[in-house]
Amino acid sequence: MSLRYAVLGLIAELDGASGYDLLKMFEISLANVWPATQSQLYGELGKLADAGLIDAAAEGPRGRREYSITDAGRAELHRWLVEVEPKKPMRDETLLRVFLLGTVTPQEAQEYMRAQAARLDDALDDLAVLDETVDWDDDDLSRYGRLVIEYGRRSIAMRRDWFEWARTEMRTFDESVR
Repeated sequence: MSLRYAVLGLIAELDGASGYDLLKMFEISLANVWPATQSQLYGELGKLADAGLIDAAAEGPRGRREYSITDAGRAELHRWLVEVEPKKPMRDETLLRVFLLGTVTPQEAQEYMRAQAARLDDALDDLAVLDETVDWDDDDLSRYGRLVIEYGRRSIAMRRDWFEWARTEMRTFDESVR
């Protein structure tokens, strides 16, 4: 359901955009928090248009449509932003695996934890590259986008640090068995 609001918000912020423009914005700005495939995005554009929340404001070459947000779309986006409580993510496959690491050898468990920490280091590097490549401006997407990137940095660093801490803790498991 949040894809609907991500699309509405981007169209509102960009003051109109084509499906292609939105897909590029997703790749640049939202892929780390709310990824969307081309088919999901174009499907959502159709649903939003059918619901009267966006209009195809202009049609260009090769059938390229530029969408704009309607008053009803702005009202719906506003309602969602200020009235609807965000849903708490309930599933974390990585932590489910940690919970079940007792079923593998201690070496395999340690390797799993090491690999997760390394994967998070790579994610931090990717965020740093993204931050350097984005042409930041003084518009709202840039201002709030910087906040989201900083949240990503902090949460990934915390998670990486937790994996390192947990690896150290797991070493005591082996010692307590002896």
